[in-house]
Amino acid sequence: MKAEKSWILRVAGHLAVVLLSLALANCSSRHPKEDKTNGMTTDVVELKTGKLVATTRIPGELVSFRDVDLYAKVNSFVQKLFVDVGSDVKEGQLLALLEAPEIISQIHAAKSLVESQTAIYKASKANYDRLQETSQTPGTISQNDLDQALGKMKSDFSQLEAARASEREVMVMQSYLEVRAPFEGTISARNINAGAYVGPSGKGSTLPMFTLNEQKRLRLVVYIPEAITGYVNLNDSVVFSVKTYPIEKFVAKVNRKAGALDNRLRSQRIEMDVLNNKKKLLPGMIADVQISLATHANTWIVPASAVVNSTEKQFVIRVENKKAKWVDIKKGLASDNQIEIFGDLNEGDQLVINANEEVRDGIDVVNTKIVSRQKVN
Repeated sequence: MKAEKSWILRVAGHLAVVLLSLALANCSSRHPKEDKTNGMTTDVVELKTGKLVATTRIPGELVSFRDVDLYAKVNSFVQKLFVDVGSDVKEGQLLALLEAPEIISQIHAAKSLVESQTAIYKASKANYDRLQETSQTPGTISQNDLDQALGKMKSDFSQLEAARASEREVMVMQSYLEVRAPFEGTISARNINAGAYVGPSGKGSTLPMFTLNEQKRLRLVVYIPEAITGYVNLNDSVVFSVKTYPIEKFVAKVNRKAGALDNRLRSQRIEMDVLNNKKKLLPGMIADVQISLATHANTWIVPASAVVNSTEKQFVIRVENKKAKWVDIKKGLASDNQIEIFGDLNEGDQLVINANEEVRDGIDVVNTKIVSRQKVN
């Protein structure tokens, strides 16, 4: 019994020695091996300028290039409709005919006034002409009578011009009884029927008579975040798709930039003109927009692993005079495993590829191995 107990103790002792050896080996493998001078060996990459191209996806909205709500300009009744929802119309095409009996009465009154004033003016002019001709004989007509006749003629002429102006004004109001399309487009809404009472917004109609959209050309509206506004330029091409045609890609160019950030979204509005002759796309569709972003040609491009994102700052580690130095940077555009950076750096600087906070600022770096960018990527 004692022999068996002694054998168990010997086996347990051997197992303890083996486990201790494995633990020590594991601990030594977790820490980089340093040389006798407490320095370290690391792979570095030389800093060079380059150009980085990335793609971002942002939702956008398709809207009509032009759209307008059409109201009646005068209080009237709908006499006849010539279009309905979905009708394609040309510029100047008659959409609806209205009627207003009081305007017809005003036209007749204006015409009668013009005729009356015309007769009065002709009489006063004839009287002046006779007096003017008679006054050629000395002593027949006094100058005062001639001046009064001239003043009467001019006054009657002014009254005639005022009557004509009133007639033109009433005739213009009559033209308002014809509702015409201001541009070529499609009727997307109709809120009236024949016999309905209509008028200016808020008086005769709470809703517009028609809504007209230009659909052969649309606007693709996208709000881009502040961080990437500097990478989007006029005439840049974008690719987008819509849920109706998920596998079809549409291409457009940036035509307009707002030039200011939206106060609420802190983003800039950009617009692309989209030709839509076949009217496959509709106003109101949500688009998945892919925008290509490109940096300037002379910007610092480094591997993503070379940038350390700590809780306090962002930095890269430069090997300078065989010592590691933390250099604060700002990140720009990122694509795959490359990042655009800004900081107090110079071309040819050697940056630690696999940077982390364990590589302390000021630590000795006794040996470096330059790795090509192709191998890093």
